[in-house]
Amino acid sequence: MTTAGVGTLAAVGLGSNLNDPVAQVSGALAALAALPDSELLVASSLYRNPPMGPQDQPDYVNAAALLRTRLTAQALLQELQALERRQGRVRERRWGPRTIDLDLLLWGDATINEPGLIVPHPGLHERPFVLYPLAEIAPGLHVPGRGRVDALAAACSAASLVKVSPAG
Repeated sequence: MTTAGVGTLAAVGLGSNLNDPVAQVSGALAALAALPDSELLVASSLYRNPPMGPQDQPDYVNAAALLRTRLTAQALLQELQALERRQGRVRERRWGPRTIDLDLLLWGDATINEPGLIVPHPGLHERPFVLYPLAEIAPGLHVPGRGRVDALAAACSAASLVKVSPAG
């Protein structure tokens, strides 16, 4: 890992429901810690939840992480997608099963709408499997145009979430 020093605070969502999801998310967190010009600051606990999309797939394990990075948003997205490929991610169907899913949730306080990159991540503000892990590690974090993470999480039911491991 190369310490980012002064850089942008980025939030990343992690999820898996194939090939030992806990190990997949843990492996992705280790890979995030090794990203160039970046520092993994904190990772949430792991949470199990039912799939958001098609129900004919296993439950997911999700987490969130905060990075300090000097990479651009596009460069960080490319690194996340490369990590997904290394962990065997195959994009077959929307919201289908996956070995690992790494989403760039927030990029500082920026709003980005570019081909292939939308930040804040669409749906972030209404998905408990993203908000609760993020609120665990950064409750005061602000989602541009939506408000504080802790308030957004409080407005979503956590009934479907089960904590499966403590924060890493």
